[in-house]
Amino acid sequence: MPIYQTDKNFVGNKPTALPIAKTFLSGVFGWMFLALGITAITSWLFASSPQLLSLMYTKTGMTLLGWVVLLAPFGFVLWIMARYNRMSASKLALLFVVYSILMGMSLSFVFLAYTGTSIATTFLVTAGMFGFMAILGYTTKTDLTRFGNLLIMMVVGLVIAMLVNMFMHSSGLDYIISFIGVLVFTGLTAYDVQKLKRIGSGMVEGAEGTRKMTIMGALALYLDFINLFLFLLRFFGNRR
Repeated sequence: MPIYQTDKNFVGNKPTALPIAKTFLSGVFGWMFLALGITAITSWLFASSPQLLSLMYTKTGMTLLGWVVLLAPFGFVLWIMARYNRMSASKLALLFVVYSILMGMSLSFVFLAYTGTSIATTFLVTAGMFGFMAILGYTTKTDLTRFGNLLIMMVVGLVIAMLVNMFMHSSGLDYIISFIGVLVFTGLTAYDVQKLKRIGSGMVEGAEGTRKMTIMGALALYLDFINLFLFLLRFFGNRR
């Protein structure tokens, strides 16, 4: 996630606000939890409604809307990350909400492919692992920057491996991808929290840059949680 240089409010030559690291992180997690809630509700609504589900899936396969919903979240998040410097905080917040709805629509298949009990169990496991690594990232004195750079490179490798396996259909490779995916996004959670803590120490309360970085930070943690959940679901999920 790129670092945005925040604006500062000045009186004469001195800034009028103090860093607000804890308040900043509270806002980040607040937006992340809101987005996760929207995604979960949207997924459940589409999976439980034959009318809504028929817009994306039919007996013959996915509809055009289904393919758009499936592929749109990936391109959408890249577009947000590339252009967020040119957007206002309110526009970023709106796009984040829209993105969480799109992600919820695309993840509705989870309720069709796996039992409700296994989904709930995996969610609790994900929440526990995410919470533990978030605390670790916040409290550790170790600089995780070098590990973060390696993990980001591994994410690129994971995407390539998953694309290759779409054609190979190798169950062994799928298991390896899932295992590495859990490790990568577990580590990225700690890395992102530490990075956001560091960024938050330079934020200024009420600045436009602070509001924008709050949304971008929430997006980063939201993606960590969603990906960790999906990779864990491959291990703990019981298919219908």
